[in-house]
Amino acid sequence: MQQRFASLPAILFLLAAIPVCAQEWSRFRGPNGSGISDTTTIPVSWTEADYAWRIELPGTGNSSPVLWKDQLYVNCESDSGRQRILKSLDARTGKLLWSHEFESTSHRTHKFNSYASSTPCADEHHVYMAWGTPEALHLVAIDHSGQLVWQSDSLGAVKGGHGFATSPIVHEDLVVIARDTQAKGDSALIALDRMTGQVAWTVPRRGGRLNYSTPCVYKPQGRGAQLVFVAWPIGVTGIDAASGERLWEIEAFATDQGERAIASPIVHNDMVFATCAFANSPKHLVALRPESGNAPADVEEVWRVDNASVPHIPSLLVYDERLYAWSDQGICTCYDAASGKKIWQKRVGGRYFGSPVCIDGRLYCVDDAGICVVIATGDTYKELARNDLGEPSRATPAVANGMMYLRTISGLAAIGTYRGAGEIEE
Repeated sequence: MQQRFASLPAILFLLAAIPVCAQEWSRFRGPNGSGISDTTTIPVSWTEADYAWRIELPGTGNSSPVLWKDQLYVNCESDSGRQRILKSLDARTGKLLWSHEFESTSHRTHKFNSYASSTPCADEHHVYMAWGTPEALHLVAIDHSGQLVWQSDSLGAVKGGHGFATSPIVHEDLVVIARDTQAKGDSALIALDRMTGQVAWTVPRRGGRLNYSTPCVYKPQGRGAQLVFVAWPIGVTGIDAASGERLWEIEAFATDQGERAIASPIVHNDMVFATCAFANSPKHLVALRPESGNAPADVEEVWRVDNASVPHIPSLLVYDERLYAWSDQGICTCYDAASGKKIWQKRVGGRYFGSPVCIDGRLYCVDDAGICVVIATGDTYKELARNDLGEPSRATPAVANGMMYLRTISGLAAIGTYRGAGEIEE
C-alpha cells in the first residue's frame, strides 16, 4: 500500500508561520489544531481556591470551548438532545452574555458521545455551531452580539449509531466541515461562504463510516493552501481550499477491517501527521510529506507506527521537534517527529477522550475522571502534577487571554492570570 519517493528539499514545503501566541483560540485545539500555546500564566498545579471562576452549565456535553477576544463559546445540550445550545460567556468572569437554543431531535448515539460533542469555531464576524442528526447536518452563524445571521439545514443527513461529533473550521472566507455518514456513497466535504451560508463547494466521498476528525490547513511554500482531511476507509486527503479540487489522496490505513478516524490531523514543517484506529483493532499513526500535491504518488510516507499504543481519540501534538502521542488508555509516547524514532514511552494511567495541549513547554491532558495530568516535554518523561477537576471530563482545554478554560461534563472553569484582548461593554 505505501510507497516512498525521493523528497524535494524541505524548504520548498515550509509552512506559513502560525502565531501560537495569538489571543484567539478559535477552533478545536487552537491555532490550526496544533494544541500549542506559549502562555506563561498557567500554573502547573492548583486547588479549588485558585480558579478565577467556575460555573455550572445549563446542559451537558463534550464540546471544547473556543474564544474570540474576550468572549468564550461552548456547546451544550439538554432534554436528551432535543435542545442544542450555544452559550457565550465573558472570558474574564464566566458571566453569561447570551444564549441560543435550537430545537432538534433525540437519536441514537454512543454511550461516550454526547449531543454536544462538536466544538464551535469563530472569526471576527461570527461564531459557527454545527450539529448532526439522521435527518440533517445543521450549521449556523451567530454574530458576537448574539444575533442569528444564517442557518443551513440542507447539507445532507448524518446517519450512524455513534452520533455526531465533527467540528467545523474557518479558513479565509469559508466555513469548512466534513459530513461523514454510515450510508455508503453519501459522504461529502463541504465549504460554505462564512458571510452568507451559501455552499461554495462540495466534494462527494464514498464514505460508509462515521468519522469525527477535524481538518487542518497545510500551506506549502509557493502554492495555495490545502485542507487536510482524515477518514476511514478513505485515508488522508488534500483539498485545494479555494476550489475544492481534490489534489491528493492516499489510503494510509488498513481497509480490510472497520476503523474510525476520530483524532484530528496536525501539520509541522513540511509534514502531515494523522491517526486512525478502532477498539482492539490495529491502530495506525502515519507521517506524510505531500510533495507536488497533485497525485497519490506525490505523497511520501516518511514513517509510520502500527500498534496498540497509538491514540484512537486524542489528537497528536508536535512541540520542539518531538511528536507526543497520548493514547486513550493512558500511554504517552514521545517520538522524534522527523524520523519516528521512539524517544520514550510511559503509562500515565487513566482513560482519555480529550486531547493534550502544550502550554509553555508542558503537556496538559484531562482524563475522563476529571484528572488533569501535567507532564514535562523533552527527552525524558517527568510527571509534574495531577489536578482533580472534581467531575468527569471528555473535552480538550482551551488556552487564551492568559488563562486555560476547562470543560467538564456539566461545568466550565478558568485557571490562570487574565490578560484580556479588550473590554466587553456591559
